[in-house]
Amino acid sequence: MSGSHTFIRSLHDVGLAAWFGGSLMGAVGLNGAANHEGSTVAAKARIASVGWTKWVPVNAAAIGAHLFGGGGLLAVNAHRVKTQQGVGASTTAKTAVTAAALAATAYARVLGKKVDLASSSTPEDNEKANRHPIDLDKAHRQLAFAQWAVPALTGCLVVLNALHGEQQRPMAQLQGMWEHARSLTPLVH
Repeated sequence: MSGSHTFIRSLHDVGLAAWFGGSLMGAVGLNGAANHEGSTVAAKARIASVGWTKWVPVNAAAIGAHLFGGGGLLAVNAHRVKTQQGVGASTTAKTAVTAAALAATAYARVLGKKVDLASSSTPEDNEKANRHPIDLDKAHRQLAFAQWAVPALTGCLVVLNALHGEQQRPMAQLQGMWEHARSLTPLVH
């Protein structure tokens, strides 16, 4: 990679750090505190919901920063993705895991809103919940799974990010480009 791309790399890395760290803290700390402090299932759900709702705008900004930075890094490293053996595969894996993390995040939000409505005490929310009834136990189980899937998937992104960093070392670039060239010309060994 020629030149300095500190800004886009920072957006990518800080966004991913916040997405991973926030989701892990929520799954461990926020949900744990809600389970400890809530006296009923509905109270536990309301406590957790308030915290997760406050996190949504920060999480959205973190994800946006990560995606913007990732797009910028992809643009400035497009030549390496094409010509350095292994970089295309790790970029494809990172893209697939990012898509899965985005889907898990969105699914957790949808389930969280459903649980929030079903456990709310306001008349408006109760009316909405009655129009769209859910199996609260099932929704809780699915939500717990989704909320743990997000830090698991974003943790995988952290590891793939480390792999990309290793692939940027000068010797790794040289070896990867040599291997790519050899694969295009089978007579060269």
